[in-house]
Amino acid sequence: MIPPSPWVEAHCARIPAGGRVLDLACGSGRHARLLAARNHPVFAVDRDAAALSGLAAVPGVETACLDLEGGDWPLAGRRFAGIVVTNYLWRPRLPDLLALLAPGGVLIYETFMLGNAAYGKPSNPDFLLRPGELRELVRAAGLREIAFVEGYVDAPKPALRQAICAVRD
Repeated sequence: MIPPSPWVEAHCARIPAGGRVLDLACGSGRHARLLAARNHPVFAVDRDAAALSGLAAVPGVETACLDLEGGDWPLAGRRFAGIVVTNYLWRPRLPDLLALLAPGGVLIYETFMLGNAAYGKPSNPDFLLRPGELRELVRAAGLREIAFVEGYVDAPKPALRQAICAVRD
């Protein structure tokens, strides 16, 4: 099992206690497990049913196999005290995603950025953030930035990454 992202670990305590958390594009559920262990009810979403199956027996985790990139936004109308996204970017749905954050809710987002092709996948610019892009998105959505980093990391593997933690006041 891949360990949780240090960025998520560093900021997940900011999510309101007991608040429902969305783990978007959760994969095998490393962050869903972390958050459930911290007494958050977690809604773990991915398009890979096989990856989600490993979460079936984890207390406090509800899963849904959803197409996040299709025509209708399957999460419309929901609200979450926390949203966690790592290693995933689908720009057409970012405004919809940020709209799911309840007042007082915390966004923790971390993914790859332009220049990452020098270190491997992903290398398609459609799936790589531009410099400062998360900052711009958060500001446009009316969220307050708590922490932001971008640039080279050497762990878990060399990459160019961008990460933000923000709150909806």
